[in-house]
Amino acid sequence: MAGEPQDDCLFCKIVAGHIPATIVRETETTVAFQDINPQAPTHVLVIPRVHYGDIASLAVAEPAVAADLLHEAGEVAVQEKLESYRVVFNTGSGAGQTVWHAHAHVLGGRGLQWPPG
Repeated sequence: MAGEPQDDCLFCKIVAGHIPATIVRETETTVAFQDINPQAPTHVLVIPRVHYGDIASLAVAEPAVAADLLHEAGEVAVQEKLESYRVVFNTGSGAGQTVWHAHAHVLGGRGLQWPPG
């Protein structure tokens, strides 16, 4: 069921504390942790504590939590002292989503050209 923790979800296991992660921030609704395969000097994932497969599903079902996630992405950038940064939401395998739990990538610490890739 959407919103409920999923037994086979890596990020739900991180939220539950069953899989270790380098946590950088936590709120009542979100958890932020270092990406294990960083694509920039700073690469932090910000996830909701509730399970939704992607950001679009989260935004429709729980817009306040989606807003919290975006707010926390900005707070991570401040905490990490990033003057410039990018917040990325991959939605669907064609866009590079590999974990089916809504999450934002906060990337910074180097020049980030556009378009990426």
